[in-house]
Amino acid sequence: MAIVKLNDRGVRNVSTFGSVAGGSMVFIKKLTASSSDVLSFVDGTSDVVLDDTYKEYVFTFNNIHPSATSGNPLLSFQGNAAGGSGYNETITSSQFRAQHDEGDTTGSVDYQTNGDQAQGTGFQPLGRTVGNGNDECISGMLHLFDPSSTTFVKNFIANSNTYHQSDYSQNAYTAGYFNTTSAIDEIQFKMASGNIDTGTIKMYGVT
Repeated sequence: MAIVKLNDRGVRNVSTFGSVAGGSMVFIKKLTASSSDVLSFVDGTSDVVLDDTYKEYVFTFNNIHPSATSGNPLLSFQGNAAGGSGYNETITSSQFRAQHDEGDTTGSVDYQTNGDQAQGTGFQPLGRTVGNGNDECISGMLHLFDPSSTTFVKNFIANSNTYHQSDYSQNAYTAGYFNTTSAIDEIQFKMASGNIDTGTIKMYGVT
């Protein structure tokens, strides 16, 4: 088999490249917090689509700012199975973070035992403790895969960056699954303590 070599001239003279099929993000809904206890995306309510229309859904959370000055101001989420109530689905999850402070005194990567669940029914943290200073917030993305499946569990992955209350940048990676074969048709976000003072969450379907 001959090996094809490309140099700068060869690449510069190329006029057409092949294409790779890929999905597109379709905007569904934007929620804006204003001292909000919760932000909820419920299929069939207020133009929200969370059904088998899409195999993947993406939630982007932008500049989520907590009200709490103490306690545990973590952004978290949970789901509801179709026909269920209480946002208490069973979750198994894991979380690790990389962090670095403004004073350049601490940098580390570590597993977060207080960010995981083992068949728990609580709200799942999406990052680390957020400061409530005027410029402190958390931003990131949550991917939810095939929530309408009645065969498989519902996998999710998330990546976020937090401006921690002690002036750290904390990049958290969270993943897990809803351990149910029932369809998930509701997703809710809230702070583990206090409320969501300001910020936006957008929902997309992936074709």
